[in-house]
Amino acid sequence: MTPGTRSAVLGRRGGVDPDVAEQLGFTVHDVVQDLRRDVAAATLPLPIEGAEEAEASRERLLAQLDEHLLPRLGELSSPAVVVLAGSTGAGKSTLFNSLLREEVSEAGVLRPTTREPVVGVHPRDVDTLTPGPVTELARLVKHEGVPRGTALMDAPDLDSFLSENRSTAHQLLEAADLWLFVTTAARYGDALPWQALDRARERGASVAMVLNRVPKENLTTIRADLNSRLKERGMKDVPLFVVPDVGPHEGLLEPKLVEPIQRWLHLMAGPERSRTIILRTLKGALGALPEWVMGLVSAVEQQGTAAFDLRNAVEAVVPDAQVAARTSVLSGAVGEGTVATRFAELAGTHHIDRVTVRDGIARTTKRAGRNRETALARLREEIQDAAARAFVAAGVRTQEQLQTVLAGPGALPAGELLLPSGSARSEERTARGQEAAAAWCRRGDELVGRLADVAEKSEEPDAEARVAGARKAFGDSGLATLLLGAALGNEECVHVIDRVLGEITVDQIEELQDELAQQAALAVAEEARSVQSALDVPALADDAAAPLRVRLAELRRLT
Repeated sequence: MTPGTRSAVLGRRGGVDPDVAEQLGFTVHDVVQDLRRDVAAATLPLPIEGAEEAEASRERLLAQLDEHLLPRLGELSSPAVVVLAGSTGAGKSTLFNSLLREEVSEAGVLRPTTREPVVGVHPRDVDTLTPGPVTELARLVKHEGVPRGTALMDAPDLDSFLSENRSTAHQLLEAADLWLFVTTAARYGDALPWQALDRARERGASVAMVLNRVPKENLTTIRADLNSRLKERGMKDVPLFVVPDVGPHEGLLEPKLVEPIQRWLHLMAGPERSRTIILRTLKGALGALPEWVMGLVSAVEQQGTAAFDLRNAVEAVVPDAQVAARTSVLSGAVGEGTVATRFAELAGTHHIDRVTVRDGIARTTKRAGRNRETALARLREEIQDAAARAFVAAGVRTQEQLQTVLAGPGALPAGELLLPSGSARSEERTARGQEAAAAWCRRGDELVGRLADVAEKSEEPDAEARVAGARKAFGDSGLATLLLGAALGNEECVHVIDRVLGEITVDQIEELQDELAQQAALAVAEEARSVQSALDVPALADDAAAPLRVRLAELRRLT
């Protein structure tokens, strides 16, 4: 929309030209629809300071878009919705009935009085009433007393003790083009009326106020006080109607008591005048949107900043934890304990450490070699289990460090939320450790399969014969088991390998040790990744607020 068109629609002096009202709808509807989509997508997953309030504001903004702006922009010719709203016992239903001069909405002494919302529409306006919250939530009454071009609604109490009534009242307010707020001389100083008025101002709604049941002797004082309060809130132009207290009564109020309100409603009657009200409220609502969206942008960016700090806190743990994990598996401790016990058992029953070696070459029969290979399969299982436990232990130690950083004293906000709960993470860690240990053991098999090539290139005397003798003495799988045990730091395995192969396998053992250390370091990284994965969501991306900033720029061009 060009500046000239915008001023024509919205009015150079704040008014609205109804002749171009349709153009406003066509121009703004797509922008507001896109805004609604991006506001719905802008979630706030981290429970940091201010997030709860920002989420409540986001939900109110969605309600404003869904229940008023989008329906209204979709159909500007629908009657202007005027909602009578207020607290319990304010006299809304009596006032509603008195304005129509008929008992249409049930009023009585029981609270909440208004259980069913009622909307009155002139019979000639019924067909133009747009489907939406008003038609879905309220009972429709055709009535000649409703000024043309308006729909007059009696809403439930805003402070009803029934949550369903409160919810309905707030939905209907969001759908309104004009709030006619009803309070009493005894309760106008309560928090509720001013909270409702602040909410109306926040969303740019048009507002009028009815002060009901005012004692005649206090009328001047109370009116002056209320006007002063409205002025302090920047609402000095809000129409104020005073209804004197008539004492206990049933039925309708005397016509003269509601005549000022009726005259005011009729001043706004007719399609063109009511459209002016609609567009004025639309202008206010659109003008209020940038501040709401900017608040949401700020909240989304605060989420991103918090996520950035949490990622850094997690990443800071990784280097030291990886050094500790590497050191632990290279210390030789993994090759002791159960691995050493299993080797001693096999040495006693199958004499795997008593291979005859003459001139540096293992001497044995094929049958004895097969027996040793079969026996060493049990040691291989123990080695693989020990490696898996080492990888799991590296993850557990890292998780404990992360627990301290994210949930201990002085932890960052929302850090505790990132820590996996329950047994799922433990199961994942165990499965990952077992998989990594199995892959590491298979690497031992690959290295034994290449020993002949290594021997061929070796400068060691009789290298090829030594390799052939070792493979015959233990079988390829058994020899790989001994290499793996040596890489774990088991002294008995180191001794056997040294007897049958000497220096030939130094590089292979170092390679297995390097890969063992690498897998331990990867276990640390995986633990950090499992925590950081909670931050890998679109809502916490660096550019999460970008769509909202685009919408903000569009809104500012329109307003």
